[in-house]
Amino acid sequence: MPKMKTHSGAAKRFKKTGTGKLMRLQANKNHILEKKAPSRKRRLSGEVPVARGDRDRINRMLGNR
Repeated sequence: MPKMKTHSGAAKRFKKTGTGKLMRLQANKNHILEKKAPSRKRRLSGEVPVARGDRDRINRMLGNR
């Protein structure tokens, strides 16, 4: 059986930390930023951990078993 390929869309969106946590970027920070408050834009920048319910599925897409 051949090796499983990494899901390239998932590889661009998620990264694994040194401790093994999956991190993702916050949504709503790409466009239509003019009407969003500066505090909201600051809060949306940076990364947050992936929800527990999504972890297994994303790990499979990234090839981490």
